[in-house]
Amino acid sequence: MFGILTEKFQNLFSGLSGKRTLSEENIGDAVRQVRLALLDADVNYHVVSQFISRVKEKAVGDAVLKSVTPGQQFIKLVHDELVALMGSDETPLDLKGKISVLMVCGLQGSGKTTSCAKLAAYIGKTEKHKKILLAACDLQRPAAIEQLKKLGADIGVTVFFQDGESNPLEIAKRAYEKAQQEAYDVLIIDTAGRLHLDEELMKELEGMKAALDPREVFFVASAATGQDAVRTAAEFDKRVQITGTILTMLDGSARAGAAISIREVTQKPLKFEGVGEKVGDLQLFNPRSMADRILGMGDVINLVKRAKEHIDEKESEELEKKIRKATFTYEDYLKQMGMVKKMGSFKSILKMMPGLGALGDIDFSDKEFGKMEAIILSMTPRERQEKDELEFSRRKRVAKGSGVDIDDVNRLVKGFKRVKQLFKNMPDLKGKMKGLNEMKTQFEGKNKWH
Repeated sequence: MFGILTEKFQNLFSGLSGKRTLSEENIGDAVRQVRLALLDADVNYHVVSQFISRVKEKAVGDAVLKSVTPGQQFIKLVHDELVALMGSDETPLDLKGKISVLMVCGLQGSGKTTSCAKLAAYIGKTEKHKKILLAACDLQRPAAIEQLKKLGADIGVTVFFQDGESNPLEIAKRAYEKAQQEAYDVLIIDTAGRLHLDEELMKELEGMKAALDPREVFFVASAATGQDAVRTAAEFDKRVQITGTILTMLDGSARAGAAISIREVTQKPLKFEGVGEKVGDLQLFNPRSMADRILGMGDVINLVKRAKEHIDEKESEELEKKIRKATFTYEDYLKQMGMVKKMGSFKSILKMMPGLGALGDIDFSDKEFGKMEAIILSMTPRERQEKDELEFSRRKRVAKGSGVDIDDVNRLVKGFKRVKQLFKNMPDLKGKMKGLNEMKTQFEGKNKWH
């Protein structure tokens, strides 16, 4: 996602170095390049024009601070405008009321059914006391009900469906009755995919909204849809007044610029983003996080969220001390791998680290990760703690015990020593750690942009 856009942004700011101020003359080329980069990423033309106008207005004549270069200051201006374009702040899910009805709609193939299950999983994780019911009201796609039933079973959420019923509105009403009778807190309605030009299906959606009075009406937009997603979102908003958008397929290779245009066109928040194929791969949309990713600054905001959710703080502090002193062992390496596994794939974590995004394109498979774990587990406790040197005969034994080639063991040992040496030779590591902590503070709301 946004790979080409990120690369273009990172390349175009260098021409401003050495300038004392940001003037119309010296930012002219940079502004043109920003415009072309956004249009090439499929961002809506009118959205681009307004965006460029705001950036240019703020940049021209802006005095350059002594502590930063003009290029850095221009990046900050672009970053701030990207954040504003996408809504500035996270918009939490509205679950007020005795029964919170969430209605999910959009085009066919945008990922509505999967998004319903992801929403249920997200609510189950963040609001553990909530009792959730899924309603299968997509009667247009033959496999939709079976798909929702399977997804519901996978996450332990009940799915309401009715064989033989041909009216989705009746199914929705009966699902609501069941939610009332059995004290459900949240009812998520999966509707059929439809074009906004299909008058009959749009009236069906309007009737469903009128009957259920949902707290949220989500429009599901696929990053692969292009400008059609923007036009369709605007039409759905006119007919059923959407409350927000769920962006899907952002983990793919689509240009995805249309997705970030939706908020400007509808003036409704981008609420969630799908970051993978698994049911748990849904997170609140954070405009600052997305702006960071677009400009190649990593994703510290969601990295901190994952870390707080999965990593023991005390263990993390102890490991950080060892890393700073370059005294960590294979035992610590094993613990570190365990922490990373809890947070997701190694590739996804690398992409979230500032400055390491490009490494996410290298083929770090979970299978290789498991192989590394097996090798370390096949070592004796003294070998894991580096009290016994891993000489050839020991490496041969470890290879046999872990079911790998001795070359795999050699690579692990060599890589471990290289990482250890890297930290030993990094006098500014403390500063980098401090920088990450500052970014964490920024995420928690104590500071704004640095």
